[in-house]
Formats: sequence, structure tokens, C-alpha cells
Amino acid sequence: MKLLESIRLGNQTLRNRMAMSAMTRSRADQHGIVGASTVEYYTQRAGAGLIFSEAIRISEGATGSPYTPGIFNGEQITAWKKVTDSVHNNGGRIIAQLWHTGRAGHSVDRNGKLPLAPSAIPIKGMQHFTSEGMKEYEIPQELTVEEIRQIIKDYGQAAKNAMEAGFDGVELHAANGYLPNQFLAESANHRTDEYGGSYANKARFIVEVMEELINTVGGENVGVKISPFHPYGDMVLDHPVETYTCLIQQLNTLDFAYVELMRKSPHFPSPAHYPDVDDMDFFGTMIKHAVIANTGYDRESAEAELIKGTAELVSFGTLFLANPDLPRRFERNARLNEPDRTTMFGGDDLGYIDYPFLEESDK
Repeated sequence: MKLLESIRLGNQTLRNRMAMSAMTRSRADQHGIVGASTVEYYTQRAGAGLIFSEAIRISEGATGSPYTPGIFNGEQITAWKKVTDSVHNNGGRIIAQLWHTGRAGHSVDRNGKLPLAPSAIPIKGMQHFTSEGMKEYEIPQELTVEEIRQIIKDYGQAAKNAMEAGFDGVELHAANGYLPNQFLAESANHRTDEYGGSYANKARFIVEVMEELINTVGGENVGVKISPFHPYGDMVLDHPVETYTCLIQQLNTLDFAYVELMRKSPHFPSPAHYPDVDDMDFFGTMIKHAVIANTGYDRESAEAELIKGTAELVSFGTLFLANPDLPRRFERNARLNEPDRTTMFGGDDLGYIDYPFLEESDK
């Protein structure tokens, strides 16, 4: 199987072409520090060719949801070092996904401060999980240019911290309706300065963050995740094809390792004016970097995607969540554990580190 072949990505040789995608699990403490269970969780899944960490907050101001980890102080860095050491000791590779949630947050988990966003436009049509339960989204505070430039620097510092913590690289989370994604969408960005208006201006924030990451830790250690047709977080683009074509063209001029490309999700249908095309065929072929295909793949469809040749790896979410030994199960075409969706976010070790491994006798 191509899925089980080794591959070179950036400056890393990976044992297979199966990546574990980033999944928020909300198991950090109230200070954003991960513990022993998180060490065990990632170590169990070190058989992946590449692990993407859950999204990690780059600063206190990047906070969106409770019990999510950070990487902006010494205690957080030390805690993550235990994770990366254990993953490496078990032959794995792990990348830190860098996260600023933008307007996808609430003041109850931000020390009373409103979320920050490109424009003062709240998320509509959904509620936010907070430490006090589900709440309506607030009208965010519009970022000044000075604040934007500071956030770009925060990404660079977080990347330094991630490498100090032993990660094998960093990924800019520019998908799923978080801050970088918000700059692209008219449903979140009504700016008229250099960060709004034209396609190039709306792409500027992502490009400048990528430049900061590349300059800070080296392009071979940097990637980005994008979600062109994924509307989660009230992401509605007037012209998604033109917007993402412009973004990809600009990213193509930069020297970094890969783009993780999210496909449309059947759970979040795209707006009616979006084209009915295959994300990988349409956007994947535009990308000059290595492509990691993401969203909704199983053993057969992932293998078929690699055979097509656009993608060089495939990342899996809930399949890795419920099956810590997923590569072995794919190799044997064995049965898969079913994920318990009630324990995905928050809680204790139940539904976190207790999913069974394939027994030697199982086929």
C-alpha cells in the first residue's frame, strides 16, 4: 500500500504516508498546560508517519476555548517537551499546529476581554462552547494594524517555543474559521486597509505569518492548513475560487514544506454559490508544495487519493482518535474501533487514552 510507504517531507523522513490530523481534545488544565495523559495519548499514536498536535494557542490573546493548550510560557513548553520526547522515543514525528482563534471565542474564557477579529462582526448561526456552557457569540473587537503586526510576531515566537519544546516543525492553522481564515472571508472581514478589500489584501495576513514562520524556524519546518470550501465558523466567501487561487499563488512563491488541504465536509454543506468540484482535483493541482489531503478519508479512498498523485500524504482525524494503532489496522485491513463522540471534547481519560489496540490474534 502506498499509505504504508515511507516518504520525505521537509527535512523529515516519515515511516508512512499516514498523518494524524490536529484534533482539539480540551484536556489541558486551566493554564493551558498538558499533563501525563496527553503524553500517553500522543505516544500511543506514534505509529503515524506524522502527528499534528491539537491546535495550540500562540498567546493568551489567542484564547478561544477553555482547557486548550498554549505554548507561550515556560511551563507550557516544558510540558510539551515531555510529549515530543516520548513520541520521538517511540519512533514518531510530531508537528505543532499554531492557533489564534480570532472571533471564535468568548470573554468568559478571556479574562473578560472580547475576542479579536479582522472586523467587528460576530459568528452567526451557531453557539460557542465555554467554561460556563454554550453561549451566543459576542461582537468581537476589530484589530488595529499595530495589533495585527504584534500577532504576526506572536506566531514567530510561538514557533521558536515549539522548536524549543522539541517539535519537528510547525503548522499555521489557517482553516476552520479561525483568525487567518477570517481575514479571507467577507462574512468576517470588512476592512478597507491593507488587510481587506482585494483578494491579495485579504490573503496578506496568512502570507505575512508564513513569512514570519519561515524566517524564524526555516521553511523546511513550516506548513499551513487551509479549507477553501469549508464554511465552519460562519466562513462565507463571496468568491471562494478567486480568493483561494490568489492565496495559493502567493504561497507558491514561498519556500516551505507542505500544504494540508481540507476537503468539503458532508456535515457542513458549502453555500449554494460555491462550485461543486472536488477540492483536491481543483485546488490540490494548483499547489506547488507537497500536499497532505484531509477530511473524510478511509483506507480505500486514502489509498486511491495517493495513487492519483496530487497528494503525498493523507491525514486522518477521528479514525486516529479511536484507533491509536491505525497504520497497523490498515495494513491488516482489520476492524476499526468506533469513536465515542460524547468524550471527544473535555473530560478525563475516558475516550482519550483507553481505546483498545489490535490484539495479535485479531485479523
